[in-house]
Amino acid sequence: MNLIVTGACGYKGNVLVPKLLDAGHNVTALDIMWFGNDLQPHPNLEVRQFDIRAPETLDLTGCDAIIHLSSVANDPCGDLDPKLTWEVSCLATMRLADKAVRQGVKRFIYASSGSVYGLKEEEHVTEDLELVPLSEYNKTKMVAERVLLSYADQMAVQIVRPATVCGLSPRMRLDVAVNMLAMQALTKGAITVLGGDQTRPNIHIDDITDLYVFLLDRPDVQGIFNAGFENLSIRTIAETIAEHIPAKINIEPSNDPRSYRINSDKILATGFKPKKSVKDAISEVADAYNTGALKDEDRFYCLKWMTEKVL
Repeated sequence: MNLIVTGACGYKGNVLVPKLLDAGHNVTALDIMWFGNDLQPHPNLEVRQFDIRAPETLDLTGCDAIIHLSSVANDPCGDLDPKLTWEVSCLATMRLADKAVRQGVKRFIYASSGSVYGLKEEEHVTEDLELVPLSEYNKTKMVAERVLLSYADQMAVQIVRPATVCGLSPRMRLDVAVNMLAMQALTKGAITVLGGDQTRPNIHIDDITDLYVFLLDRPDVQGIFNAGFENLSIRTIAETIAEHIPAKINIEPSNDPRSYRINSDKILATGFKPKKSVKDAISEVADAYNTGALKDEDRFYCLKWMTEKVL
């Protein structure tokens, strides 16, 4: 198939694009490249520096499917410039979907977020629960979902609400829970946990990117799907890291009450099977750091990089 992947130079895109190429697809990778470009050249890959806020300049003729990863990532970055966040993560999504329908694109896979639920008391947070997003980032994801569903009668729409992703990528993220705490253990010999009782759902980067490939092969599997297979407290994540990387755990007070979990039975019922775990991510991060393949770089922290280099 001829595919367009937006946000292709990001954390997930750098792992997903090679898998799509290995599967025999032709990929046009679009990214504004705020964090650079780590994609390796390939005969079936075209990489374009592109601002997703200008979809009118795209020619989607011959495109079979769009995998839309592009957004302003995470809550702190979303709050830096709310106007930019709404333009990139919501308005651009609507305009891209409208352009796709007008030019005959039949498939649209959207990377939403498991954080759209907000704070929930339910033990099993399923796709049918009310969404009560707390941040600009969450709100843009929720509205973009609703916009995309309005096009579901004109193209196949598949919406994924991922948990917090962990594991290695060429464009690494060290500001997500597992990766961040593992890097603290590696560089400082200590892990700082704020609070600790908050629960976070997690998914390995290989599993979330495998899921996008899985959905691409199954246009009949449509709708909204949670994707997170380990609901763990921050304290448990830190203790698991300390089992692999010798480190002291320091517990400090937190004013962040966010505690959420998700249930992913719906996607599991389609036949998708995750293959990796948080423990795998910790081992991979540790091995990469110890061999020199991974370094503690500023561009791997979205808020720091956007504050200093982008905005």
